[in-house]
Amino acid sequence: MSFDAVEVIVAKRDGHRLSDAQIDWVIDAYTHGAVAEEQMSALTMAILLNGMDRAEIARWTGAMIASGERMSFSHLSRPTADKHSTGGVGDKITLPLAPLVAVFGVAVPQLSGRGLGHTGGTLDKLESIPGWRAALSNDEMMVQLEDVGAVICQAGSGLAPADRKLYALRDVTGTVEAIPLIASSIMSKKIAEGTGALVLDVKVGSGAFMKDLDRATELARTMVELGTDAGVNTVALLTDMDVPLGLTAGNALEVRESVEVLAGGGPADVVELTVALAREMLTAAGRPDEDVAAALRDGRAMDAWNRMIAAQGGDPHAELPVARETEQVLAESDGVLTTLDAYAVGIAAWRLGAGRARKEDPVQAGAGVEIHARPGDVVRAGQPLLTLHTDTPERFGRAREALAGGLVVGPAGTVVENRPLVIDRIG
Repeated sequence: MSFDAVEVIVAKRDGHRLSDAQIDWVIDAYTHGAVAEEQMSALTMAILLNGMDRAEIARWTGAMIASGERMSFSHLSRPTADKHSTGGVGDKITLPLAPLVAVFGVAVPQLSGRGLGHTGGTLDKLESIPGWRAALSNDEMMVQLEDVGAVICQAGSGLAPADRKLYALRDVTGTVEAIPLIASSIMSKKIAEGTGALVLDVKVGSGAFMKDLDRATELARTMVELGTDAGVNTVALLTDMDVPLGLTAGNALEVRESVEVLAGGGPADVVELTVALAREMLTAAGRPDEDVAAALRDGRAMDAWNRMIAAQGGDPHAELPVARETEQVLAESDGVLTTLDAYAVGIAAWRLGAGRARKEDPVQAGAGVEIHARPGDVVRAGQPLLTLHTDTPERFGRAREALAGGLVVGPAGTVVENRPLVIDRIG
């Protein structure tokens, strides 16, 4: 059945729900160039303003899945579970999480992305490991999942190609914030990937895409519904992103911290969230009673990490890149650190060279921010709060500008009440 693009636009503009046939047609026609960019721009703006109901979002997501290939892990000898984070600052959790879950006989097919703007990219971080490669064929991925149990790699171009085209359009038309389109973008790729269970880490706070708890909750519920309707066992954790995760934001810096976690150490918040997500993934995959914290302490997770990195050509024991230049940010007065703004730290890391403004921009492996004090810590004037890392020292000035107002030292005795790391669970 064929429709006219204008009638579909007008229907949503006037607040009507789109029929299944209209949705199937418009996604297919747009993917193949029969619906013009300006027409899809108008439709996405109408969706932003008037929303979609659960059935519409599910059909929209299904149509995007149908635009490309679907993967299947049914022939593997172990169940599968995946995790998706909506992105934040210092969010290195995928790195220790994938091998940790693999320890317990659950395969983790983690298709990840690159950083853009102030949020870091998992693939950028791993590419700081000498020799490691992100691009795997489907056959290589399947062999590694069966042998090692964990893969972190880039998604192939065949998964939900409609989403790739639509995402680029939303980015330049002011429609990125539409929850139906965010949810369908994420879930079309995850459902097409074929995992049996999915845990969503929906960040909320200054350093997250979603700043508002109510909107983050709506997004989480929408994605859980999409996964459930598609037969994927899906749960979501709402987690705090007002403060960076851990003590680093960058590429090699975050890999180094992740290895500390795998060695049984590392920052408490990174360990807490890694363990919480691992428990959710294992429960969703039918393994609810495993002692995941023990696998970090006794070396099993580190062994799985070493095998995973080596399987993708990396040397897990190689020296990681170090930035050529460093500069410290010092406390200007005695007191208590009351604010460490995640967005400010993320922008600073980006400006130091850890991130990119455009997808084709290069990144510096050693660039980023090292954190020496957390909210609630007592500090002294002249004490280092941060260390900035970059290969290009002319970047320090712009990074410091980004941090203006993002680090606040209050009077001695100030009590800082931090929000819980895991705010809520949905699903």
